[in-house]
Amino acid sequence: MNNITNIAGASTADLLKQKGAGEKTGGEAFAQQLKSALNEVNDIQKESENAIADLATGQVKDLHQAALAIGKAETSMKLMLEIRNKALNAYKEIGRTQL
Repeated sequence: MNNITNIAGASTADLLKQKGAGEKTGGEAFAQQLKSALNEVNDIQKESENAIADLATGQVKDLHQAALAIGKAETSMKLMLEIRNKALNAYKEIGRTQL
């Protein structure tokens, strides 16, 4: 999610050169991006679990940082669920399309 590049001033020829330079196909690239996003959400969830465990045991050093980690985990999970729902709806819509 953090690897968005600047595309200002890129010409079509430059984009085609980049695409032909050993880039993965659309499906593979999408799958890799999705996997990367899921791993990132998983890491955020683990940080949140650690913060909650620290709160429960009284080992928390900064309550504000723990609350931020928990909030970030909640927001990232909600975003991932919305993306999943949109993808499922798109899949169902494609399935209903008559050829």
